Amino acid sequence: MSAGPATFLIGQSAFTAPPLEPALYLVATPIGNLSDITIRALQVLAAADVMACEDTRVTRVLLERYGIRRRASAYHEHNADSAGPKLIAELAAGRSVALASDAGTPLVSDPGHRLVEAAIEAGIRVVPIPGASAVLAALAVSGLPSDAFFFAGFLSAKDGQRRTRLDELKAVPGTLVFFESPRRLAASLRSMAEVLGDRPAAVCRELTKTFEEARRGTLAALAAHYAEADTPKGEIVVCVGPPLAEEPASAEDTDRLLLALSAEMGASRAAGEAARMTGTKKADLYRRLMELKGDAG
Repeated sequence: MSAGPATFLIGQSAFTAPPLEPALYLVATPIGNLSDITIRALQVLAAADVMACEDTRVTRVLLERYGIRRRASAYHEHNADSAGPKLIAELAAGRSVALASDAGTPLVSDPGHRLVEAAIEAGIRVVPIPGASAVLAALAVSGLPSDAFFFAGFLSAKDGQRRTRLDELKAVPGTLVFFESPRRLAASLRSMAEVLGDRPAAVCRELTKTFEEARRGTLAALAAHYAEADTPKGEIVVCVGPPLAEEPASAEDTDRLLLALSAEMGASRAAGEAARMTGTKKADLYRRLMELKGDAG
């Protein structure tokens, strides 16, 4: 239960938080700069009957900054099996529960989705309290296309598994966004350059913090830089541009392809298969194949 009156401070001014309806509230918190908190988020953190977070020590800093005096319980990947049912029981009893992440929006690379799934199954209302997001902040400053993107979380620390995952993501028609460890950054960038091709990319570090940095370049250039530089510090988001446009096949390559396919199948089927592989119209390829066969005859 919340301790004391549901109030919070902004500067020297005190505000009273309105009461909350019973629900599970997903509260986004700052990813670095504590000023990046919404008034609505402060209201929920102050007024919720129960508050859960990944690390109570991290959240305490935010609560103290805004004069919110209350206790928070831990909910993270190591205690989700035991803490989750307790929170669902509170919700089922008609209480309001606020779930806050250490930084950013809950459920992004944390176990919060398990609690949300359980709440939905129990018929409990789930309310998003939007705010800071490292994924969107990095995408915005990367200079890469943002009309379509895919958030892929953390890659494996093992090179083979990392490359397999990158190969799976290779054809995604949008910007790829990854979280990465400072210690693995150089190796991951090298794997990305080798598997994805030398695409434009951006390494965004310590976003919203004092030493915020966005370094842009090709994957190969970024990999070379971080291979030589000291291990970077802080939270890192890597954005990688969409697949590079492939060079159209030359006329000679297309002719060789048509002849090779026609040796294995009929002319019409060979032209259709070549059309699928090259993006050229089947009728044009069939006509060209007939010309090639006529020349050969």
